[in-house]
Amino acid sequence: MDMELSAEELAFRDEVRAFLAEALPEHVREGARNTPSVFVEPDIGDEWHRALHAKGWVAYHWPKEHGGTGWTPVQRYIFEKECALADAPALSVLGLKLIGPVLCRYGTPEQQARFLPRIRDASEKWCQGYSEPGAGSDLASLKTRAERRGDRYVINGTKIWTTHAHYADWMFCLARTDPEAKPQAGISFLLVPMRQKGISIRPIVTHAGDHEVNQVFLDDAETSVDCLVGQEGQGWEIAKFLLENERGGSCAAPRLLADIARLRAAADAEPSGVNGALGHQPSIEARLVRLELEALALETTELRILADLAKGRRPGPQTSLVKLIASNLRQRIDELAVDIFGPLGLQLPPERPLYGNSAPEPVGSREAQLAMPTYLNGRAWTIFGGSNEVQKGIIAKQVLGL
Repeated sequence: MDMELSAEELAFRDEVRAFLAEALPEHVREGARNTPSVFVEPDIGDEWHRALHAKGWVAYHWPKEHGGTGWTPVQRYIFEKECALADAPALSVLGLKLIGPVLCRYGTPEQQARFLPRIRDASEKWCQGYSEPGAGSDLASLKTRAERRGDRYVINGTKIWTTHAHYADWMFCLARTDPEAKPQAGISFLLVPMRQKGISIRPIVTHAGDHEVNQVFLDDAETSVDCLVGQEGQGWEIAKFLLENERGGSCAAPRLLADIARLRAAADAEPSGVNGALGHQPSIEARLVRLELEALALETTELRILADLAKGRRPGPQTSLVKLIASNLRQRIDELAVDIFGPLGLQLPPERPLYGNSAPEPVGSREAQLAMPTYLNGRAWTIFGGSNEVQKGIIAKQVLGL
């Protein structure tokens, strides 16, 4: 694999940098830097989404015939790396990266025409109805039931850890349509409108103080049979396709490396209390170097996956390796931040957001104020998208052949 960028790729990188310098406002950059949670608030997320949509770059993972950019995997990598370096907000994956590619692959022409344009322009928001109480990593045991009655499905059950359900117009939902079939064979993939009397949303506020996730109750909620994606009983196949896109297909290393660089700058500015800056202490320097080397190794792995994608291969089970390593690195970076800021890194403001005119005043620096909320929120990295234990099982079985 050639790791050097071609002249055309370097020109594309310069185009991306020029666009970011022009179209990414400082208040959006500040908001992204000062967001401790995985998902940014809609005020800055939607503003950046609209800017990319106007440029024609927002659906860069999609096929060109469905409004995508037609970029190569290397171009997608360059774009994500430059966005990370420029402090661009991470785009919400729920519409663009999860349900969007599913509809491109499995949706009917009518479903594609109805939903894809509204995902691209952010006029409709989505949430994911997978996990349930008692059916998180073990999705095959889900209990939510969808019963067909004429031209409607009537849905009963509950979903949990539903990110941004309180903003969503639609949910893509796994539900059991055949209770007599084997667990995986009886599941279907449905699109469910959220703004109806059969759906209620209970917020879940995390220990960090963030309201990202919710519990959703479906009590005789309804959706049209036209909102079945694929065939009845095909939900497990579609869910696996979606999870491959959630765990892979983009690069985590550039944002990790950017965060390590910012953490190094913070360590170099913090007094050690002994002699010189904290970042010059051997124990801190060793941790920073090890994190950076591991993130660079992850980047190489991601580039290998991109090389496979460029040859037309699907991401496959190796995305579980990327998810496992990236999640663990993310948590170790957050742990080091708390250690670097010491007592100032223990503050936990209940207010949100932590940017803009209404943000609470930090004790010390804003970076110190973010350390503990980011650390607490980041404990979910090794759970969502498939827990570490699930990823290790996939790697053992499908990669190592054990």
